[in-house]
Amino acid sequence: MSDLFGQERDFDEGEAVAVLTTEPLDRYLDYRAPFGGVDLGALVEVPLGPRRVLGAVWGPGQGGFDRAKLRSIIRVLDEPAIPAPMRDFLARAADYTITPLSQMLRLATRAPGLMHPPGDTKVLVAGTAAPDRMTPAREKVLALVEDYGGLPFQPGELANMAGVSGSVIKGLVAQGCLVEVFAPRDGPFPALDPGLPGAALNAEQAVAAEQLRAGVASGTYGTTLLKGVTGSGKTEVYLEAVAEALRLGQQALVLLPEIALSVEFMARVEKRFGARPAEWHSGVTMAERRRAWKAVARGQAQLVVGARSALFLPFRHLGVIVVDEEHDGSYKQEDGVHYHARDMAVLRASILGAQVVLASATPSLETWANAQAGKYARLDLAERFGVAEMPELSAIDMRTEPMQPNQWISPMLADAVAQRMADGEQALLFLNRRGFAPLTLCRACGHQIGCEYCDARMVEHRFLARLVCHQCGESKPVPAACPSCAVEGKLAPIGPGVERLAEEVAARFPDARIAVLSSDMAGSTRAMKARILEIAQGGADIIIGTQMVAKGHNFPLLTLVGVIDADLGLEGGDLRAAEKSFQLIRQVAGRAGRADKPGQALIQSHQPDHPLIKAIIAGDEEAFWAAEAASRARAGAPPYGRMAGIVLSGPDEGAVYALAREMAQAWAGRAKIDSQLFGPAAAPVARIRGRHRVRMLIKTPKGAPIQEALRRWTDGLRLPANIRLTIDIDPQSFY
Repeated sequence: MSDLFGQERDFDEGEAVAVLTTEPLDRYLDYRAPFGGVDLGALVEVPLGPRRVLGAVWGPGQGGFDRAKLRSIIRVLDEPAIPAPMRDFLARAADYTITPLSQMLRLATRAPGLMHPPGDTKVLVAGTAAPDRMTPAREKVLALVEDYGGLPFQPGELANMAGVSGSVIKGLVAQGCLVEVFAPRDGPFPALDPGLPGAALNAEQAVAAEQLRAGVASGTYGTTLLKGVTGSGKTEVYLEAVAEALRLGQQALVLLPEIALSVEFMARVEKRFGARPAEWHSGVTMAERRRAWKAVARGQAQLVVGARSALFLPFRHLGVIVVDEEHDGSYKQEDGVHYHARDMAVLRASILGAQVVLASATPSLETWANAQAGKYARLDLAERFGVAEMPELSAIDMRTEPMQPNQWISPMLADAVAQRMADGEQALLFLNRRGFAPLTLCRACGHQIGCEYCDARMVEHRFLARLVCHQCGESKPVPAACPSCAVEGKLAPIGPGVERLAEEVAARFPDARIAVLSSDMAGSTRAMKARILEIAQGGADIIIGTQMVAKGHNFPLLTLVGVIDADLGLEGGDLRAAEKSFQLIRQVAGRAGRADKPGQALIQSHQPDHPLIKAIIAGDEEAFWAAEAASRARAGAPPYGRMAGIVLSGPDEGAVYALAREMAQAWAGRAKIDSQLFGPAAAPVARIRGRHRVRMLIKTPKGAPIQEALRRWTDGLRLPANIRLTIDIDPQSFY
C-alpha cells in the first residue's frame, strides 16, 4: 500500500500490528494500523488503558483477536523508524543480559519530550539585569544558568534543576534577570569538517592512525585495542579514525567514562573538526538531550561524545565506536538494565559492520585476552608524545617511616611535595576514599555509627557537617553524643578520607593553594569543569583527589603523584581486585610529567614486597597481565570462564532466604549445564535501603549457554510482590 505521498508502507491501514511499548510488559500488544498505514520500526503513540504511551511497531499482529475490536494506533511520531539493525541490536542485547525487550526499547528512547510535536518553544536565557535583592533561591538559579554557559532552559526544567519554586523563576523574569525567548525546539548541530588538519603525529602514531583509518574505510566489522602509555597521544590517533568515518558520510560515537568533566577533550574535538559535537550525558539539559537524540536519528549529528547510555542512541550510519579508557568500571551499568558498554559496543558494531576502537593504557583483562587470542587487533604506542617521558615510580615503605598519630603523609613524600612547590610545580596526593573519615567510632562503648537502612558504616563529610551513607545516600548531622551510650565528646573519626587529608595538607603546607577533586564535592558539573581547567592552568599547588583524577585529566605543571594508601585494594574477595588496583595506581601515576618536566610517582605501602606493588613499580605490564590471566584460567574465572550474579532482595530477611534456598535446590535439575552454584549467602552489603540482600553466584565453562540455563531456572518462578530478583551476566563487582 502507498500513503498519500506515494510512499510504500509495510502495514496497510487497519492491519493488525504488534507494538512493543516502553512499559514494563513482557509481551507485544496488537493494534490496528492507523490511516495511511505504518512502517516496521515506526515510533508510535498508542492507548494503554486510560493512558497514552510510547511504542514501536515490531512486526505483524500476533493474532488471536478480533481485528474489529483492536484499538488503533493514535498517531505515528514524526521521527524516523527504528531500522532493522537497531532492532536486532536491542533484541540481542536483551537476550544476552536477560532483560525484557521493553526495557531495552525504553533505554533507546530516553529522550525527554519525544512525543511532543516539533515547533518553537518558549525558553529562558540569561538577562542583563541584576535582581533587586539576592536570596539563596535566586542565587541558585542564576548560578545554574551561569554554570551552563548560556544554554536555554525551559522554565519548569530550570526550577526543578535548581530546586526552587516556579515563583522564583517568574520573579527573575519580571526583573529582567532571565529573558523569555522563542527558539526552535530542536535546532541543528553545526557541521564538522574532517578535512581540517589534525595534530602532527610521530611515526608510531601515524602507523596506528593509518591502520584505524583503513579499518573504517573497509566497511567491515573489526575491533582494535589501542594500547598506549599515558600521554602517548591515543586521542589524536583515534580521532583520525573518527575523521575517516566523517569523510565517508558516516556517524561516529566516542564514549568516555567521565564525559561530564572532560573539558580538555571537548576542546580538542572542536579544534580538530571546527565545531562542537553533540553531547549525551547527565551534564546536559533535557532540551539538549532531546535535540541530540533527534539529530542522531535523522543522521544530522555526525559525532556524539557521550557516556555509556549513548550507545543506545538511534544512529543511522554509525561507522566507528571509540571506547576511551575501556578498562574503566563506570562502563558497567549496575542499575536497571545490567550491561557493559564495552561489550555492547562490540555487539552493535558487529551487527552494523562498523569498527570499534578500545583505547587504554591499562586494558581490561578481557580485552587483553581477546587481543592475545587474535579476536581483536592490537596497536601499541610505547612512548609518550613529544618530549614528555614516563614518570619514575618507587615505593615508600611505611613500616620504616616515622609517622605521627593521625598523619598519613610520610616524611619522604612531604619532602618531595615541598620540593615541587619550591620549583613552582604541582603535586597530586591520591586517596580513593571520599569524605573526611570512613568510620565514626565511640571511644566510650565502641559503637560504630551505621546507616539505619543499610548494613554500611556512615562516612563523615566535614564540609557538609553530616554523616552520609555511600550505599543509599541517607545523611544526618554528626551527633554530639553517641547514639548507643549517649556519652558526649567521645565520637572520633577513624581513618582518612580526602577531606581529612586536605586538613593535614593545610597544616603542613600553610602557604599552599589546595584543590580537592572528589565527585561529591562538586557544586555542579560545569563548576567542576571550571575548577579542573583552573588547576590545569596553574591554579593550585597541591591537588588532593579520589579516583576521578585518574580519568584522563591533563595537568601540565603536575610532576609529582603521591599514592597515600596503595594497600586499599590488595585484600578482599573481588576476583578483579588486583587488576583494578594495578589499573588505578598506574593510571593515577601517569598524571605526572605529561609535559616537558620529568615526573615522579611515590607509592606509600605497608606491603612494598607484595607482588602487585612490585608489578606496579616495575612497570612490566605484559608480565602482570600474563600472570593475572594464568591465575584466572586456573580458577576458570572470567575471561576464561563465565559468571552470573543473582541477588534476591526484600524487606523480610527470612522470606528472601527461603526463596533463595528453594531456587538453589532447583538449579541443577533445571539448568542442565556444567556449572557450580555458590550460595545462597548474605551479600557483602547485606542490607540496602531497608531491603535484605541474598546473593548467589553461578560459574560455568566459557562456552556454556548460561543464559538459556538461567531462563529455564527462572521460567515459571513466581516472585512475591515485595521480593526482587536481579540477574547480572558477567558481574564486575560483588557487593
